[in-house]
Amino acid sequence: MSRLAKKPLEIPKGVEVKIEDGYVRVKGPKGELRQEILPYTKVEIEDEKVWVRPKEEDIRRKADWNKVKMFQGTMWALIRNMIHGVSQGYRKELEIVGIGYRAQMQGTKVSLQLGYAHPIVLEPPEGVKVEVPAPNRIIVSGIDKQKVGQFAAEIRSWKPPNIYTGKGIRYVGEVVRQKQGKKA
Repeated sequence: MSRLAKKPLEIPKGVEVKIEDGYVRVKGPKGELRQEILPYTKVEIEDEKVWVRPKEEDIRRKADWNKVKMFQGTMWALIRNMIHGVSQGYRKELEIVGIGYRAQMQGTKVSLQLGYAHPIVLEPPEGVKVEVPAPNRIIVSGIDKQKVGQFAAEIRSWKPPNIYTGKGIRYVGEVVRQKQGKKA
């Protein structure tokens, strides 16, 4: 269970948080995000702080308290991620290891040469930006943490690192433990 949800979320300067029609809307310098308020929770804004609390009727009728705390922690984390996304954004960097493996941009799409007979062309979802500063480096960025992480994982899934040779696509800084091959 999350204990962080007991603390309020600070709203930084330049970020605007509104609650309307069962949604939390966060607007900042990088864009705008919306999230439906989860069941068992209510979101309140007091003194430039966002509070996520359980609904009164769930407390009174003694609903499954673990479920209430679970939804409260999840809602708190979603709002925190939205505030961070619209103010600073998210970024995932991938590196390609292997001879002949490379990436390049084709308009807005990213084309991967990973040793298959054909190139793999992937189109990023709306709100996600992809850059290829070098043939062996891919940068995925955007304001929505889930979309950025999902698209980076989709790129990586085409050629995860091989445990014997280390070839493949990995996150920058990811440690790949290599196994020893056959001995003669």
